[in-house]
Amino acid sequence: MTYFVSPSKPDNAIVTMDLSKTYVGSGSLAPKDALKGINLSIPRGSFFGLLGPNGAGKSTLINILAGLVTKTSGSATVWGYDSEAEMRGARRSIGVVPQELNIDPFFTPREMLETQAGLYGLPKAERQTEEVLEAVGLMEKADAYARSLSGGMRRRLLVGKAMVHSPPVLVLDEPSAGVDVDLRRQLWSRVKRMNGEGTTVLLTTHYLEEAEAMCDTIAIINHGQVIACESTLELLARLDTKEMQITVDTDLDSVPPSLQSFHGELIGRRRLRIAYPPSRINSGQIFTAFSTANLGIIDVSTREVDLEEVFLRLTQTP
Repeated sequence: MTYFVSPSKPDNAIVTMDLSKTYVGSGSLAPKDALKGINLSIPRGSFFGLLGPNGAGKSTLINILAGLVTKTSGSATVWGYDSEAEMRGARRSIGVVPQELNIDPFFTPREMLETQAGLYGLPKAERQTEEVLEAVGLMEKADAYARSLSGGMRRRLLVGKAMVHSPPVLVLDEPSAGVDVDLRRQLWSRVKRMNGEGTTVLLTTHYLEEAEAMCDTIAIINHGQVIACESTLELLARLDTKEMQITVDTDLDSVPPSLQSFHGELIGRRRLRIAYPPSRINSGQIFTAFSTANLGIIDVSTREVDLEEVFLRLTQTP
């Protein structure tokens, strides 16, 4: 698929500087600061995750990038174009897959993609409707009314709508909500392929395991502010916690003294849970402590910290 190419490729696909948005209250309602000085630089070609609780400001940020909401102050650029001063270029450079399944039930997928391409001013000779339908797995339903499509198919149709003008930046706002496991796998396979071909992907999702598996960089936003922005690996390393569960060959009534310094916890007559900081303690030290306690090891399992734990630690109310 041929992707939109601007006169120059910026180092960062999306940049926001001190971006703020305040919704003016009416009547007795006080003004609401949805965004408070957001600074983000999303590198060209990255798979970037934007996470946060409901009401954190994610949708407001996306709508500003898409030209649907006017900022209060600061700046936002998409592919080097200012989202307001150069709105045409910015909108041409971004495709947004919204949360809502906002499709016309009386249009077929083919008609919908053709109409969307026309809205972007693409001549018929340059449209890639068939290729897009194939890419999102809807060729067999190309001429069926959208109202007859399943929820997963409608979600894929929205991805197709975002792709019709071949934007260099694709924004996925909760794209797998309501999509079954098989369709979700197909969706991510296509998106990963697009990312590998150069498309910058910005993802918001409540499926944190998806973000952990897909994104190379993650920003967490809370109460309108960015509270973390770093590589996925660096973010996971923040808690510096690892868990080990060990089954031994002897019944135990309590945690042996040599294991108490590792905060060992008995979770069965022959099973202990050890939580430790891998930056300061290695597994060899733990195994030595078991040997000191004259315990034979039957089985060992480990669990790394996951993104959900980091997310909850950073966003929980003090």
